[in-house]
Amino acid sequence: MTTDTVASAVIETEEQRALRAAVAALGKRYGREYFAAVTREGKHTDELWREAGKLGYLGVNLPEEYGGGGGGIAELSIVLEELGAAGCPLLMMVVSPAICGTVIARFGTEAQQRAWLPGLADGTLKMAFGITEPDAGSNSHRITTTARRDGAGQDADWLLTGRKVFVSGVDIADATLIVGRTEVTSTDGAKTGKLKPCLFIVPRDAPGFSRSHIAMELAAPEKQFELVIDEVRLPAEALVGDADAGLLQLFAGLNPERIMTAAFALGMGRYALSKAVDYARTRQVWKDPIGAHQAIAHPLAQAHIELELARLMMQKAAYLYDAGDDMGAGEAANMAKYAAAEAAVKAVDQAVHTLGGNGLTSEYGLATLITAARVARIAPVSREMILNYVSHQSLGLPKSY
Repeated sequence: MTTDTVASAVIETEEQRALRAAVAALGKRYGREYFAAVTREGKHTDELWREAGKLGYLGVNLPEEYGGGGGGIAELSIVLEELGAAGCPLLMMVVSPAICGTVIARFGTEAQQRAWLPGLADGTLKMAFGITEPDAGSNSHRITTTARRDGAGQDADWLLTGRKVFVSGVDIADATLIVGRTEVTSTDGAKTGKLKPCLFIVPRDAPGFSRSHIAMELAAPEKQFELVIDEVRLPAEALVGDADAGLLQLFAGLNPERIMTAAFALGMGRYALSKAVDYARTRQVWKDPIGAHQAIAHPLAQAHIELELARLMMQKAAYLYDAGDDMGAGEAANMAKYAAAEAAVKAVDQAVHTLGGNGLTSEYGLATLITAARVARIAPVSREMILNYVSHQSLGLPKSY
């Protein structure tokens, strides 16, 4: 793939520009006040989710034959970015249509696709995603949630046991896509003692599947949970895709997760920057508005530049992923997530500084973003692990672990 091809890919099509404008208009009708109100009241963004679903925005990346828009992660990232820029991001978009919808669309059976994709596309169904464990953290090789067959043959039930933490939206999801591990068998059917990753759809009300809320210093409608999975019995068809291709299927969902996290961060950064710019244009302490002073203007200009650069990397990552280049998308998605998170944190910090004391008031609504912006730095993977990835995979440097 030439540089010119990638460069032209980041110039949005007429359809993508129209989608961006339409979603921005939807976001403006709800806005930050709506988002803050539902968060304060302990509710969820149900009204916005339903309307976005009816308008087809939640499923723009899913196949048309199952009610989706037939687009890709490029289009879905536009939706999340614009809602975020309006002050009302939908975090479950990262999980439900982006991770779970993508994995099921690419690797699920026809029955799984029929059962889940139409609902994920129109928003009537939601799915959570569970990968992180208390003792594994960023080391997915230490995942201990294990599935074993209860009987012989491909039709035997699975028994799933383990724990997951920091799972978003389990309380509002119809099911959770759980990353587990199964035993590897040799060609003669003997167990080797090794484990391989596999993905399972676990219904919310499955016996043995319980959740507990994790209290967070984070103002968001979506709650975080710890899951206990105690010998949960699942039918054979709960396994998504091929049991021998679990790692490929897992990363098929993690690349969109990183791209969508970048979109989430970019929207947040744009929202904060717009508030700061409006304030700097009108706030007058001396002869001219404070935005006339370079000490205010230059950091805001720098924040804008860094957000735009991060968006270009996000668009490149989405293009590569949608073109089927999983390897290239992996590098770009990690870089996009890193760049967008750093840009968002800087934009929020500068916005708060621009407003001074007003930056910490409830009236202007920027203070809650100080914590929220840092989520993109640590989830779904920390910036340090991204730097590890780039140093090893891109630069060819040796590992220290």
